[in-house]
Amino acid sequence: MSRLDAASLLAPWPPLAKPHPRGRFLCLLSSMLAVLGASLAVLLFFALQPVPNVVPNYEALFLSLGSNDTAASHLRALTLHPHVAGTKANAITARYVLDALSALSFPAHITPYSVLLSYPVHRSLSLSAPGRGVVTSFSLKQETYPNDPYAAAAAETIPTFYAYAASGSVSAEAVYANYGREEDFAYLASRGVDVAGKVALARYGRIHCEDIAHNARAAGTAAAVVYTDPLEYGGAPGEGWFPDSRWLPPSGVQVGSLFRGVGDPTTPMWASSEGCERVSVEEAMNTDDMPLIPALPVSAQDAMEIHRAMGGAVAPADWQSRKGSPVYHLGPGPAVLNLTYLGNDTMATIENVFAIIEGTEEPDRYVILGNHRDAWTFGASDPNSGTAAMIELAQRFSMLQKQGWRPRRTIIFCSWDAEEYGLTGSTEWVEENQEMLYSRAVAYLNVDVSVVGPGFLPSTTPQLDELLQQVTKVVQDPDNSSQTVYDSWIKLSFPPRVLRLGDGGSDYSAFVQHVGIPSMNIIFGEGPGYPVYHSLYDDYVWMAKFGDPGFRRHVAAASIWGMMALRLANEEILPFNYMSYAIELEEYTKTVENEVKGTTVTCSPLYNSIRTLRAAATKVNNEQKELQKQLLSKQLNKDSLRIRQLNDRLMQTERAFTSREGIFKLEWFKHLVYGPSDQNDWDTAVYPGIANAIASARSSNTSESWKFVQHEVYRVARAVTQASAILSGRLT
Repeated sequence: MSRLDAASLLAPWPPLAKPHPRGRFLCLLSSMLAVLGASLAVLLFFALQPVPNVVPNYEALFLSLGSNDTAASHLRALTLHPHVAGTKANAITARYVLDALSALSFPAHITPYSVLLSYPVHRSLSLSAPGRGVVTSFSLKQETYPNDPYAAAAAETIPTFYAYAASGSVSAEAVYANYGREEDFAYLASRGVDVAGKVALARYGRIHCEDIAHNARAAGTAAAVVYTDPLEYGGAPGEGWFPDSRWLPPSGVQVGSLFRGVGDPTTPMWASSEGCERVSVEEAMNTDDMPLIPALPVSAQDAMEIHRAMGGAVAPADWQSRKGSPVYHLGPGPAVLNLTYLGNDTMATIENVFAIIEGTEEPDRYVILGNHRDAWTFGASDPNSGTAAMIELAQRFSMLQKQGWRPRRTIIFCSWDAEEYGLTGSTEWVEENQEMLYSRAVAYLNVDVSVVGPGFLPSTTPQLDELLQQVTKVVQDPDNSSQTVYDSWIKLSFPPRVLRLGDGGSDYSAFVQHVGIPSMNIIFGEGPGYPVYHSLYDDYVWMAKFGDPGFRRHVAAASIWGMMALRLANEEILPFNYMSYAIELEEYTKTVENEVKGTTVTCSPLYNSIRTLRAAATKVNNEQKELQKQLLSKQLNKDSLRIRQLNDRLMQTERAFTSREGIFKLEWFKHLVYGPSDQNDWDTAVYPGIANAIASARSSNTSESWKFVQHEVYRVARAVTQASAILSGRLT
């Protein structure tokens, strides 16, 4: 309508002559027919128009589909029986996961591997001491409680043991070694406490069992006994224990593996594929990665009995336990421990389960989601809280497919086996497929233990930090519906705390540290050191009462995990930001510079390479924004080769931080920025090769050793420079 027409409609109308009644009726009838005709014309017009293709908001739909009941039912089914790797019970869980994913119409399959696993045949431990009279023989058994719904299944649990412990018998005085760290044994030596040929009694709390056994052997002990101290695992005095509270019962034992390597011990550095080269079981069991001494995990109640029988000097205050525990003495003796362990180290079959959602535009680009399935006992937290979350999010993806969703890139679900023995299933698969992963893997998103309590604790490689923050801003906090996960996360620390993936704690290890694939790991709770960790009591009841009543945290974990996958699989331009990488590397270098003060070592090469990386990150961020603007304005097609080239650079930059030669002293680990600590496999070391070289140089303090530190600095600088070149897409 023109402005003139509108004005004429708004002007006052002139008075009309009064019509004849019959004429008035005909006029009204004519008007009605005209209106009806116009209405029919309008309806006919819209009926003939094509229906607009409204694309659903798949992210919002995905978040709305979360199901507490689904997660709970999967967890209950997966934790009916203990399921150690290589056993029939664990094969049943493999079939369960396979069937659950196949039922969603995802192509699924099992890939088996033959690997060296370890099981107990016989164990015994007894205590004797002058003046005690009788010998105390420990049952080495975790006790069920009245009305325990899993009491019958508990009888199927493999007896408490350490995988790959050396078989043998030792009768010797006990010596208390605190947390079993190198510095703890050094303290004993400084106090004149002779540990040679003795049995080391150590507690969990600072390092993992494989490092405790390794340090005990290096110090000259004949055997090791490791226990869960009430200080870390028993709560406050009088607080009680499971099933009345979340704390570990006095008979609880934390089992584990003493293998310090990764993957199948018979195929070091290569995959356990059919017909492959192998070292013998005897050779594999006699490497430095094995404990080479007998060792047993024991309960707090057994350890307290040993402590009461020990003499020698009183241990320092920070070596003592909580109030109400006996006073700890250093020994040696007069308590004598008689320990026997006989193990069966044997080849066994493990099974990885996979399901695939093939991408439409880029099927050769993989977003990989992984969780391990095997457990030392029932595994409600570790790992099947993660397995239940993965199946629950897979069901949501299936529902999205029914609404028309198809990912741009391929999504792969992985259920790993034998993680508890040494990240075995994931390592063998990565080693077998590493060339394909080098060129095709976009990211690896891991969840091991998804839930053990409140609080959010993520770990990433730095280019995923920004994406993770964006995702947590749209996921509801499972413990406070009025805020998001991000809101609660920043209340704990600002900027929000993100750990790095250099440790050997879960299945991301092979992806990050061996191949160099951007990765993430998330958990709700305080981390893997929760009270019932690796014990009989990590069951469905503990989870439902203490870990996640209502199973809202499982749904939140699945939501974050799935949203990360959706964005990485769907967005035209990969949402990576390398600026945080450059900033962190600069901070790390300042620490190194401080450690080499007064030596001939200079960090200038590293600083120079980081400046180049920062410039490349700035350039690529601007490039991402420009291409995104062109996509929105339709100036650029989403299948443009320019987008593909940019994504390849973003994806491959992480690979450049790896070195074929590996880290000094830890050759399988290739990542020069993040790797495991030489002293603690569960700690992340920054610039691990430099750190190991500095430790060696401080020990020998020769010009050659400090020259080697400089060499390691140059190695890292070269890697950072290569990463910058790939990110910016330039040749010299």
